[in-house]
Amino acid sequence: MTLAEDPTAEVTDLLQRLIRNECVNDGTPSSGHEVRSVDLLEDYLRLPGAEMKRYEPVPGRANLVLRIEGSDPKAPSLHLMGHTDVVPVTASGWKHDPFAGELIDGDVWGRGAIDMLDVTASMAVAVRRLMQSGFRPKGTLIYSAMADEEALGTHGAQWLTENAWDDVRSDFLVTEFGGARLPLSGPPKLPIMTAEKGSQWTRLRVRGTPGHGSTPYRSDNALVKAAEVITRIARYKAPLRLDERWKRILERLDLPAALRIAFSNPATFDLVLDRAPAGAAPIFYAATRTTFSPNIAHAGAKLNVIPDNAEIDVDIRTLVGDDGDKVRNMLRDAIGDLWSEVEIVAEGDNPATESPLRSPLWDTLTNVTKKLIPGAETVPFLVWGATDARYFRRKGVVSYGYGLMSERISFGEF
Repeated sequence: MTLAEDPTAEVTDLLQRLIRNECVNDGTPSSGHEVRSVDLLEDYLRLPGAEMKRYEPVPGRANLVLRIEGSDPKAPSLHLMGHTDVVPVTASGWKHDPFAGELIDGDVWGRGAIDMLDVTASMAVAVRRLMQSGFRPKGTLIYSAMADEEALGTHGAQWLTENAWDDVRSDFLVTEFGGARLPLSGPPKLPIMTAEKGSQWTRLRVRGTPGHGSTPYRSDNALVKAAEVITRIARYKAPLRLDERWKRILERLDLPAALRIAFSNPATFDLVLDRAPAGAAPIFYAATRTTFSPNIAHAGAKLNVIPDNAEIDVDIRTLVGDDGDKVRNMLRDAIGDLWSEVEIVAEGDNPATESPLRSPLWDTLTNVTKKLIPGAETVPFLVWGATDARYFRRKGVVSYGYGLMSERISFGEF
């Protein structure tokens, strides 16, 4: 087989070029520049039988949608969805240039090599090869490369589902974020993400009284008060929820019987959490609770002035059904007697979403996994972050996150 005939080499080459396009999304409308990668993918996929459209809600924030129309209008349709933007990076902390896309010891290094340019590239290669073979599916096949996934999808999936729904509508959808082996012993357990937590990012303002920094005794320092609020939020444990989805996860994990029983009982769950397999405790915690992480704080305007207010940004990730009122009540419980000193000045409300645990797409992904990785088992799981799939689930599309990952690499490095 020549290099050109090798699909792995083709994916590697396309992945490297996507990384080098440096489509960094810092959350501002003028960042991203995904048009660079849409130009690349549009040129790569331009073949007979391809119906391609590009959408650019804001200059430079381009999205690409390719459709191969099915021969049977009644057959189920499938959407393979990638994204082309990546998060910012501090280059000094990397072993290699994060935007060089170097191939070193069998791994492609670069920002986005996992999230999710690898899957975006492999989906494109698969679709191109299908078109080259003359393949025509019974149900329509869609491939998309979305912009702005790393922020809120405002210029990508959200915009398309609101403004071009007929072009991206499907019965089933596959995107990121599953497929990374769970940190458990025994046969490989590979999660298919059937649900994802919501986000209710919240900004709190803590009030104080201004004064001079030279006389701090008995001062009403908003920053000091905010430090206590931050500590209380960080220590807070939201109500535990061991629902049917969690029970289905436990069934597939092959834990020792005693641990499995303990993790299914609210009275013992927290007691045994730290005895979970290495690396699993944070995952188990996130899968069973709405979580609160105070990550940014701002206070003060001048070194010698006691601040009269401080702001805290809290990353709140919600389980299905934990809406705005419930989350605010949890915050009140966490902050306790300081609640009267705090006001909510901004909050988002991005509810959690879920798809059925069983479907023809689930069966297909499971069967393919067993062929590629003998002995591997698929496990229904939920994404504790957020993906573009949420916009499609809300419109009734059965959406899963999945893509087989290397066990030699980590999300922190790529």
